[in-house]
Amino acid sequence: MRCPSFPEDLLAAQCAWDRTYRALADPARRGGATVLRRRLLQLSVQVWWHPYWSSRGAGCGERVALRGRAKQLESGAQ
Repeated sequence: MRCPSFPEDLLAAQCAWDRTYRALADPARRGGATVLRRRLLQLSVQVWWHPYWSSRGAGCGERVALRGRAKQLESGAQ
């Protein structure tokens, strides 16, 4: 199966979502939880309602592929 090609801004938003989620889940971080939760909500809306999804009529499989691709990019960047 061929991996779909995602727009750069969608990939960037998903990567930012992953980083924000990890920061929010980190027990060592005591402050800034409210800011992180707001950022996570903002990024969730950005990813979920991105025009890419309506233009493609994409299903759940492509959303999973997006998360996998974002993880792949993040692990390569670290």
